[in-house]
Amino acid sequence: MNSLRTLLMRWMLIWVSLALCGCATFYERNIEFQQKVAEGDFEKAGKVLNKSRALKREKNLILLHLNNGFLDHLQGNWASSNTHFQTADLRIEDYRRNLGAEALSFITNPEAKPYRAEDFESVLVHFYKALNYTQLYDLESARVEARRINLKLQQLNEKYPSHKNRYSDDAFGHLLMGLIYEAQGDVNNAFIAYRNAYNLFEKAENGVYLGVELPEQLKADLVRTARANGFDSEVEFYVRKFGKTYAEVPSPHGEAIVFWLNGLGPVKSEWSINFQVVRGAGGSVSFVNEEYGLSFPYLGAGADGENNGELDDLTFLRVAFPKYQERVSTYNKAIIRTGGESYVVEEAENINSIAFKTLEDRFFREMGNSLARLAVKRATEEALRDQSETAGVIASVANAITEKADTRNWQTLPHSIGYARIPLVAGENELQILVATPEGRSRSHTLKAQGTGQMVFIPFHSLDHQPVNTFTY
Repeated sequence: MNSLRTLLMRWMLIWVSLALCGCATFYERNIEFQQKVAEGDFEKAGKVLNKSRALKREKNLILLHLNNGFLDHLQGNWASSNTHFQTADLRIEDYRRNLGAEALSFITNPEAKPYRAEDFESVLVHFYKALNYTQLYDLESARVEARRINLKLQQLNEKYPSHKNRYSDDAFGHLLMGLIYEAQGDVNNAFIAYRNAYNLFEKAENGVYLGVELPEQLKADLVRTARANGFDSEVEFYVRKFGKTYAEVPSPHGEAIVFWLNGLGPVKSEWSINFQVVRGAGGSVSFVNEEYGLSFPYLGAGADGENNGELDDLTFLRVAFPKYQERVSTYNKAIIRTGGESYVVEEAENINSIAFKTLEDRFFREMGNSLARLAVKRATEEALRDQSETAGVIASVANAITEKADTRNWQTLPHSIGYARIPLVAGENELQILVATPEGRSRSHTLKAQGTGQMVFIPFHSLDHQPVNTFTY
């Protein structure tokens, strides 16, 4: 009995110490880093990031490497960036359940355990690695990383065989693969990749795939590579489908593929849901929220429906769950001017939209675990109350305070990714990219590319975004 009392008191101390940390989100706890990134002071941002004791903890190391990889990428340290992304990727792949952390998260909150990357975050690691490899002129490694995007998606969907998962494929991943195949001179596989990307738009409701409309450039690339392969029937089919012939654009001196990484992706906050405890026949228990039409059975009940009394005095409970908050990008349009011609940058990936959809999809998968966690906390509270009424009250207060959502996420991802294909002239080319706000204000930046007869890839980042409103709980 004494050992049980000692263990329970230790748990109480954990609860109280976590309660003293307040309810700040991961974004708010790292606000200085976020501000330096938004200001473009990447050197200072790196210093702030790497002096953070919290991020150096084992449970947060994935996020530390993701953010370091991002900072190195922005500063043109391509090899170092890939080293960080590779480390993060290995940690994501080799994620092992830390039983101690899992147990702790069951009596406190999910942020006590090691961070497990969101599905789309683990996929976008390979986009950054591929982009880094293009800057290192290693197209073969870039192609491997692009292919890993689709392999990763296949692995992720094997985890959810009985659940709806809208992020089951990625049109941008196929598009990226097609571009890299073209850069290698493999127009056959490029056509297949473009067709795979197009098929996802074709199957999507109203032709909008995960918040993105079918790019005109993808249509043109599909027809052009079909023609280059001599696939006359496919050329005829797509020309008729698109209502446009897409004339060849000569590019003997090569092309520039400009990727516009616009703004910053969403950050996590939290919201709370109140559930009423509804008792049924045979001692069964369900947690019900009529406002959202939610009902979950209490899986802790025995085979006969009995819950062994641990929920007898419980009438309602509150569950904290993460939610995304959008960081609205300052700019929503971009064009590139060179040689008297203008090229529209078209959106190819809306990371903000994907984030919201994937979190919504996993809501139902994880709500049962959240309710089970609260049931364990309730049972522990009752055990303490049996020992001491005061201890039970303290535990009750601590349980309420420590019921928090895991608000960690990779917060340096872009809001969206756009692209444009620009034919080059021999020698040095100056590409003027103009980014514009919805109100029509614009800013101009100059990019440079060498016309050598090859395809080159140019990443351009605009980190400007609207201020994040104060979070409410």
